[in-house]
Amino acid sequence: MDIIKPLFVPVATPRPKYFGLSPINILGVRRNMLSVWADKAYKARSLSFSLLNQKYFLCNSPDTVRRVFLDRHDIYDKKSPQMRHALEPLLGDGLFVSDGELWRERRKACSPPFESSFLPGFSAIMSGSAEAMANDWMSLPDGSSVDVLNEMARLTAQIIGRTVFGDDVSDADAAKVVNGFSVYQKTINQLDYADTFGLPFLRGLYNPLRRKKAAKATAEVHEVIDQIIERYKQGEKPDRLTLLSVLLDGDSSSSGRGGCPLNAEAARNEAIVMFMAGHETTANALAWAWYLIDGCERSRNKMYAEIDEVLQGRTPTLEDVANLPFTRAVFEETLRLYPPVPLLSRQAREEDEIRGTKIEPGTIMLALPWLLHRHEKEWDNPDAFHPERFLPGVPRPDKFLYIPFSVGHRVCLGGRFGLTEGILCLATLAQRFKLKLPEKHNVEIECRLTLRPKDGLPMILEKRV
Repeated sequence: MDIIKPLFVPVATPRPKYFGLSPINILGVRRNMLSVWADKAYKARSLSFSLLNQKYFLCNSPDTVRRVFLDRHDIYDKKSPQMRHALEPLLGDGLFVSDGELWRERRKACSPPFESSFLPGFSAIMSGSAEAMANDWMSLPDGSSVDVLNEMARLTAQIIGRTVFGDDVSDADAAKVVNGFSVYQKTINQLDYADTFGLPFLRGLYNPLRRKKAAKATAEVHEVIDQIIERYKQGEKPDRLTLLSVLLDGDSSSSGRGGCPLNAEAARNEAIVMFMAGHETTANALAWAWYLIDGCERSRNKMYAEIDEVLQGRTPTLEDVANLPFTRAVFEETLRLYPPVPLLSRQAREEDEIRGTKIEPGTIMLALPWLLHRHEKEWDNPDAFHPERFLPGVPRPDKFLYIPFSVGHRVCLGGRFGLTEGILCLATLAQRFKLKLPEKHNVEIECRLTLRPKDGLPMILEKRV
């Protein structure tokens, strides 16, 4: 008789006994934004609170998320000051930071390359890039250790370069981008006292050494994107539509909408947004997926059996994605447990009322995928890894509860792209390898702009072929 094993409960952030920012826990919050949320935040439908002069409202249920991110988007379309000031040095006025009419214009300008007609071609590049990484790994001795977070970042940087930019990004350039994003996240002043506590006179307080490191990291990323743009201008342009062709030459997509080219700085800002969104978030999700699969023998066996049966040794294509439901469920469950962007924020432009709470202009509206995805009143075994909850035939979670790609008007343009990329990369690499966590390595969570394994994720390669 089969023994039913308990579900695998992976690493999570420690929960403080009481919610709040204080001199005692402020340093911990600067390292991990999720460490402030106590048990009640995993049960409440909403929370309102103030940090000195700044009012906050936590949207922690499908109805509250829907109101802020969809129904009343007109008064909640502005990113919070904390998020804008954290990202502007790197992204300028890019999509992730802009709002109002500028955001609407840029959103329209950036959307054509993500039309569904381009996905088959992109999928071939995704699988091909993963296959090339598998070949690199095959040249290593069996039992070698690799930093899976760094490897997945290198892989997704290559994919985003070849697909969205139409450019064969070198390993050296990919490493620059990976390092630049990593250093930037560690050095930017994400928890700005002036914005967090509503004390503008504190805005000048910032460690100049950290500012210098952030500026250097920004320059590294800008340099790579500038080189991609310059190669596009000087070289032979690809036959298909790319993000750069849309941004620099104008929209010529099947939509027929037309559009004006952007200037060089605006094009670079949007290109960096797409590179960050397409590389950083998917890389983190893939790294977490390998960690989860290693920790759950039952899920690992089911995923490998499915991949072997469907692919039988060949490189997967877009058509195979529909035939890999468990592999997809693994990736979707990974996005639930470790949403790459675990905190979304907006600022109220006007007065409103939500669940009986008066919302004043200037209130910071928060929606945390981390909390929503682990809400104890919405999910069974919310902290456990259980891919079966995303299999076909199982009711889908409310789209305002499960929001790994955000939701509403500002939902991620590349959501389908990222999901397909994750499935194809997992399937391609899993055909040839198992990845095992070293026995003495303790996985920890680092949460700043994105959610990633702290200090990387060393794993041991075991060849399957």
